[in-house]
Amino acid sequence: MKILKISVIALMLAVIPASASVLNVSKIIENVADVVISWKAETIDVGQIPQGTPKTIPFEFKNTTSKPVLITAVRAACGCTATDYSKESIAPGKTGYVNAIYNAAGVGAFTKTVTVTTSDSDSSKQLTFKGTVVAK
Repeated sequence: MKILKISVIALMLAVIPASASVLNVSKIIENVADVVISWKAETIDVGQIPQGTPKTIPFEFKNTTSKPVLITAVRAACGCTATDYSKESIAPGKTGYVNAIYNAAGVGAFTKTVTVTTSDSDSSKQLTFKGTVVAK
C-alpha cells in the first residue's frame, strides 16, 4: 500500500509541471496570434491645446503579420471627435494610420477614445488621447 501511495505522488509530481508547461505555451501562442498590428502608441498626451482650434492626433501602426490587413471600422466615443484612417489594405510590413480630430470647444482637461476594428479579428483596439483645452 505504501508503494502505491508513493507511486501516485510521484506520478502527480511528474504530470503537474508538464501540464503547466503546455498551458504556458498555449497562452504564449494565443498572445502572439493576437498581435496583428503593432501600434506606435495606444495612448497619446497632447498637452495643452487652445480652445476653438481643432487638434489632429495621429495614431500610427505597422502590419506585423504575413497578410494584408484592412481597417473595417473606426468609432469615436463622442461627437466632439472626428476620425480619418487608412482606407486601403495595409500590406505586411507596411504602416497605416488612424487620426482623431478633436474639436477643442470646452475649456478643461479631457480624455477621449477611438475604437478601431480590423479585418483580421472580431476584437477591437481602443486608442486614447488626453490633454487640456486652455482659453485663448
